[in-house]
Amino acid sequence: MAPGAAPGAAASAPGLVATVVRLKLSLLRNGLRQSSGRRAAYVASAVLTLLFAALLLLGLIALRGHAHAVSLVVLLVTVFGLGWAVMPLFFPSGDETLDPTRLVMLPLRPLPLVRALLVASLVGIGPLLTLLMLAGSVVSVAHGAAAWTVGVFAVALALLVCVALARAVAAANIRLLSSRKGRDLAVLSGLVIAVGVQLVNFGVQRLGTSGLGELDPTAAVLRWLPPASAVGAVDSVSDGHYGVAAAQLAVSAAALALLVTAWARSMTRLMTSPDGSTLQAAEPSAQKRRGRAGPAARLLPGGRTGTVMERSLRYVWRDPKTKAAWVTSLAIGLIVPVFNALQGTGSVYFACFAAGMLGIQMYNQFGQDTSAFWMVAMTISSTRDAYDELRARALALLLITLPYATSVTVLTTALLGDWAKLPEVLGLSLALLGAMLATGAWTSARFPYSIPQEGYKNVAPGQAGLAWIAVFGGMVAAALLCAPVIAVTIWLNVSEGGDAWTWLLLPAGAVYGAGVTLLGLRLAAPRTAARLPEILTAVSKG
Repeated sequence: MAPGAAPGAAASAPGLVATVVRLKLSLLRNGLRQSSGRRAAYVASAVLTLLFAALLLLGLIALRGHAHAVSLVVLLVTVFGLGWAVMPLFFPSGDETLDPTRLVMLPLRPLPLVRALLVASLVGIGPLLTLLMLAGSVVSVAHGAAAWTVGVFAVALALLVCVALARAVAAANIRLLSSRKGRDLAVLSGLVIAVGVQLVNFGVQRLGTSGLGELDPTAAVLRWLPPASAVGAVDSVSDGHYGVAAAQLAVSAAALALLVTAWARSMTRLMTSPDGSTLQAAEPSAQKRRGRAGPAARLLPGGRTGTVMERSLRYVWRDPKTKAAWVTSLAIGLIVPVFNALQGTGSVYFACFAAGMLGIQMYNQFGQDTSAFWMVAMTISSTRDAYDELRARALALLLITLPYATSVTVLTTALLGDWAKLPEVLGLSLALLGAMLATGAWTSARFPYSIPQEGYKNVAPGQAGLAWIAVFGGMVAAALLCAPVIAVTIWLNVSEGGDAWTWLLLPAGAVYGAGVTLLGLRLAAPRTAARLPEILTAVSKG
């Protein structure tokens, strides 16, 4: 023991590690005790994740001996590493121990705390999934005793790099992630997921036609980037390139050392520096904006209509849940038709997907107000007030949806080169949008439900049935309302000489959509005015 060291200091680090691991397990256990629904969701997600991990492991083992196996596993490990890097940004509340500010008041030094948190990070479903993926990757590329020996170290090293990467990113951005504006980063998760799914689909189709050899040029670069370089070292040993393998392992080890160092520095800064990152810096600009309407607000109509439209648009821009729904709908509405057109397998009618995705935003209009709906309810004393409220909300949605749906339709038509179909497809989109606005207004009054402000749930407990009825029932009703326009479109396309008249579907669809929208608003207004207490109770449960 070093001179002057306190008795038991040598055992302090192992004791801290055990304490933090027990803390992680306690947080998990206490979280599951909150409700049976949360336990069921955790168990279901754990079972599905383990099933996916088992299938992934078996698939990687089956890949053993394939000429291009290393290219696939290197790409897979890189994707997992990227997922660990962005996970804290999109799901900052997914693991409470990711927030080191909860520990700043404890008498702990950063380096021992970093070691303890690193070990605690290995507890969970995510690390287990990554471990099985890395093990399967090593099995698929390892040949010979030396490669198997290196593979054991490679799996441990790659797993530690992934975990340290997530922790370093979380510690570097925790001030932002714990602020109100920082939590808005979570809205990007919908966009990333939507884009990622389509990119994976596009890549799988390309590989299905060209084979795994398409990955070789990309893998040749990625096998030098951590954590994939650790798995690349196993393949290099299998080929007898021991010097290359040593260099690849050194790259992953150096990355781990740099990540831990950056993590420790962020911890030191968090534990010794005050937080002055938000309020004071925001006050001057807030004072300048106070009492002054923006240029967009000045373009809106006056009276109640303009006020409600501005409030709805502010929800889209400022409320995290509303923004997340809009970002996801905008992304998917563009990606589905465009990606299918780029792959040569799409149809110009897929452009209607854009209007359909944004039309869903009309459903549960009052739920996005949550408990603040009581202020809106105080301004509704008649059917006319309810009609004006619903009409203004529909106009605010149209302000975004009309130019967006038109742009997506034109872009899809241009990619496919089928300009003759543009009028009828745009007419169908407008009719579909009108039908969804009509049914959305009615279901908002008949089946309102609350949207919790905290967490990632979009429906309050006990109201899932209402949400299913409102959204899917309304979508079925909208499809039925569009049946006349769809029937006319089919008839003109199959009848002889009908192609010369398909251009009429554009004005017909616009007029039909507008008429259906007005009819839906008229029918929903008296129900809204009569059910204000029930609506207020339903939307305030979250």
